[in-house]
Amino acid sequence: MNTLAYTFDGWTIFWLVLLGILLILLLIMFNFIGLYVRAMVSGSHVTFADLLGMRIRNVNPLIIVNSRIQAMRAGLQVSGREMESHVLAGGNVMRVINAIIRANKANIELPWNVATAIDLAGRDILEAVQTSVNPKVIDVPNPALGRQTIDAVAKNGVQLKVKARVTVRTNIKSLVGGATEETIIARVGEGIVTAIGSATDHKDVLENPDHISKAVLAKGLDANTAFEILSIDIADIDVGENIGAKLAADQAASDLRRFQAEAEQRRAMAVAHEQEHIAKQAENRAMVVLAEAEVPKAIAEAFRNGNLGVIDYYKLKNIQADTGMRESIGKPTDGAKS
Repeated sequence: MNTLAYTFDGWTIFWLVLLGILLILLLIMFNFIGLYVRAMVSGSHVTFADLLGMRIRNVNPLIIVNSRIQAMRAGLQVSGREMESHVLAGGNVMRVINAIIRANKANIELPWNVATAIDLAGRDILEAVQTSVNPKVIDVPNPALGRQTIDAVAKNGVQLKVKARVTVRTNIKSLVGGATEETIIARVGEGIVTAIGSATDHKDVLENPDHISKAVLAKGLDANTAFEILSIDIADIDVGENIGAKLAADQAASDLRRFQAEAEQRRAMAVAHEQEHIAKQAENRAMVVLAEAEVPKAIAEAFRNGNLGVIDYYKLKNIQADTGMRESIGKPTDGAKS
């Protein structure tokens, strides 16, 4: 009796485990039955094992099934493993499929490997295909960056303020690693400044703005960028300041200040020289006074030595008196001065 009970309990456990497994399988099938039927009806067959494997690999089966259906309907030969690999790498498989379909419709060659590489590089592959089919217009300069015009000066010194519009389309082949819109804007702005700077007169630029477009377009500014420049159109040209005249006026004012400083320096030097001459003259007068003070001493010494007599002394005094009288007669009076 105990043996029968033990056997009964063992079979009960077996059937319970089997029932649990069947319930789990039914639950899994119930979760994937919709995707399975949709894939089968669309001609993109997928097994329950594939769906379960996607769930285990943390891949959304809905995205893979929808992508496979869309690819099959468009005639794309892309396997489920390739789609799963792209999803696991962090890519957007639906966007890649849509981009490839639009590229094929527009007769643009876009292989799966190239499309996934562009998507993984962080570029919007769908927008790139749309821009390749429908070119877009870039404003130069970009108002969002704070500048409204490209300012350049012609050879005659007149400033011109220019707005341009650049029509570009995406170059799929150089999208990965190619420069972005900012590079296009910078290169076109530089080309406009160069073209205006080489113009002899600003009126020539105003009369023929297409010369700027042709000169800039001929430089091949789209090299190593993700875009192909189709046209460069000058949207607006305004005349700014006369930079040449302003610089000339500033230079003249600077020269005037420099010449005034030099003149002031020369005047100060002349005053210094004059003061030096006055000091020298005073020094000479002092030396004359000192020399005159030695004359009486010499006369006294001559008397003591017997070299000068009384008559000679009176003759000397007469000569001094005569000289003083002549000097006083030769000086102008106050009436003569006035």
